[in-house]
Amino acid sequence: MLTVPRYLSAFALMLCSGFLYAAEDSSCKQVKMGVANWTDVMATSAVAKELLGELGYDVKQTFASESIILTGLKDKKLDVFLGYWDPLMNAEIQSLKDNNQITVSAAPNLTNANATLAVPQYLFDQGLKTFADIARFKDALGGKIYGIEAGSATNQQLQALIDKNQFGLKGFRIVESSEAGMLAELQRAVNRKTPIVFFGWAPHPMNVNFDIQYLTGSNDTLGPQEGAAKVWTVTTPDFSPRCPNVQRLLNQLTFTTATESKMMVSILEGKKPQEMAREWLKNHPEDHQRWTDGVTTFAGEPYKLGMNP
Repeated sequence: MLTVPRYLSAFALMLCSGFLYAAEDSSCKQVKMGVANWTDVMATSAVAKELLGELGYDVKQTFASESIILTGLKDKKLDVFLGYWDPLMNAEIQSLKDNNQITVSAAPNLTNANATLAVPQYLFDQGLKTFADIARFKDALGGKIYGIEAGSATNQQLQALIDKNQFGLKGFRIVESSEAGMLAELQRAVNRKTPIVFFGWAPHPMNVNFDIQYLTGSNDTLGPQEGAAKVWTVTTPDFSPRCPNVQRLLNQLTFTTATESKMMVSILEGKKPQEMAREWLKNHPEDHQRWTDGVTTFAGEPYKLGMNP
């Protein structure tokens, strides 16, 4: 009697059922995701984690500064990062790309972003409208420019402007702070109508919660087109060929500035990122469908909205 190997029997059953299941490599079961402590990246990463959980993956998120996350990718202690802001992080990213230590997604997960120095509207109306105007307000500003967390590429670029005395900024000091800390300083200044120059970006609810203006005349020092930016997804080089199903999801996980801003409002109002992500997926089935189109579960089974693998 001819004995059919068990794996061939299973293969035959899959063909008869109309599907050719292909489970992801076991090493892909846990996805190690780096998350910068920026509300936009926390929002998009929460959506990615929620979707991967629905597909049967385990996601371990590491919250850290961008420099620590990039080192984690370099050392293969992390798999993916959804927060590469281009061009602000280009200097940090380039050497990793050149040495084939990271892979940048084929297309950005966000376009039409913006990141540059900004001021409240009342200070703009007083004449601080360009980078060249900052030096004239040095005394009123206390010689301070408010950046983001220590070690960030953004702060390094701002410090480079000071070191080179571009726009007459010699003698200014970068105040390094968390996103929340920077926003608290902005709120304090707005309440008192005192001068402040800070690093702002979109998408972010700050553009709705505060009446602000972005400075012009940067001479592309913080990127072309006065701070125009894109955000990309970054993985280790072996991740895509090893975990093609997760990579497909990541490739399809794209956002708009309006979408991210709405997500971020919920988080800044106190909602936990995962709670926000679950509600967003429930209330926006069109996004849910678009992001998971053609993606299977970890076990290789076709995925349908609402299923629990």
